[in-house]
Amino acid sequence: MGEKLKLSERIKKYRERLEMSVETLAERSGVSTDAIRAIEADETYPALGVLVRLSRAMGQRLGTFMDDQFSSDPIITRAEDRQNGVGVVTHRPETNGGFSYFPLGSGKTDRHIEPFYIEIAADCDAAPSSHEGEEFIIVVSGEVELVYGRESYVLKAGDSMYYNSVVQHVVRSHGGKPATIYAVIFMPF
Repeated sequence: MGEKLKLSERIKKYRERLEMSVETLAERSGVSTDAIRAIEADETYPALGVLVRLSRAMGQRLGTFMDDQFSSDPIITRAEDRQNGVGVVTHRPETNGGFSYFPLGSGKTDRHIEPFYIEIAADCDAAPSSHEGEEFIIVVSGEVELVYGRESYVLKAGDSMYYNSVVQHVVRSHGGKPATIYAVIFMPF
């Protein structure tokens, strides 16, 4: 796309480039037309599961909508950049659950995984997600609850979880305190 655009603008521009209506994208992705319109109007920031479904419906990797530029290997993300908010993609707490995503693979256009550092607010309200692929998560701080299918698991700092993401799942903070995690999402293409 060349130009630096907000995520909402990238989704809309790419959908239009494919000559796909909002209704067609909704049908192919399983995301409601109202939600797509709100995302494209930058009224809400979509959860990762929604972004995955939109990117798959348009035949693209998740990174297509999250990358601002190309970088040559190796891709290095400094901890201080995360601490200073460089590259953060924040779900507005009032509209989407209180997650802040720091993409760790931005610029690597040939990647097959999507790595993130994620801060989860104490009062997060995550929606269930289900999409093709696998996820691997390591808890850095706090406690995290993984609801996987009908089972619920609480993980502490240093614990990890690896699962098929086609099973409905929810990842959220636990115990009324914020948490941080590293997450790697793989989606077959």
